[in-house]
Amino acid sequence: MAVRAVAIYAARHPRPLHVTITQAAEMLGRSRPTVRKMLLENRVRSNAAGSIPIEAIDRLLASRV
Repeated sequence: MAVRAVAIYAARHPRPLHVTITQAAEMLGRSRPTVRKMLLENRVRSNAAGSIPIEAIDRLLASRV
């Protein structure tokens, strides 16, 4: 039942393609300055507008496992 509820929620609230530094920090459980440092060190890439692709967040989360 819980899996079905998650599926319904995901269908109604699709994930964004890009996130802000603040959103990325929340998703990664890090601070904004830490995410900024990761951007400066090229550990995370951003687009021309400064948004971070959700795929980059997924890669970081997967590498923690």
